[in-house]
Amino acid sequence: MRKRPVSLTLAAWVFIVVGAGGILNDVLPLLGPDRPSAMAALNGEGPASLALIWSVRALAVVGGAFVLRGRNWARWLLAAWMAFHVVVSFFHSLGEVAAHVAIFALLSYALFRRQAAEYVAAQPGQPGGRR
Repeated sequence: MRKRPVSLTLAAWVFIVVGAGGILNDVLPLLGPDRPSAMAALNGEGPASLALIWSVRALAVVGGAFVLRGRNWARWLLAAWMAFHVVVSFFHSLGEVAAHVAIFALLSYALFRRQAAEYVAAQPGQPGGRR
């Protein structure tokens, strides 16, 4: 098995931390003394919106974890996740759009550079990879 490129490892961990951190940011206040206001804030999002937000965050964790395992589909999941955030940022400020585009460019480079492609291709179970 080929060694995982450091840039791919860092990109995967960024997604894991961002996804898990976002979920924990919502859940941990429910365990504290200000539980009623935390619950009110979550209820203000609405169940459908909250389900979508947590699902998107969970996809970041799943994608990051499977990138660490060398799964090619997970690289594409993370690229789609980041592209989704670029699109959503268009509903906010120009600075947020610029920040998301820059992050997308850096993460795309880390996920799709030659060494990353060679790493996922060499993993068992990947098309063209070892069996």
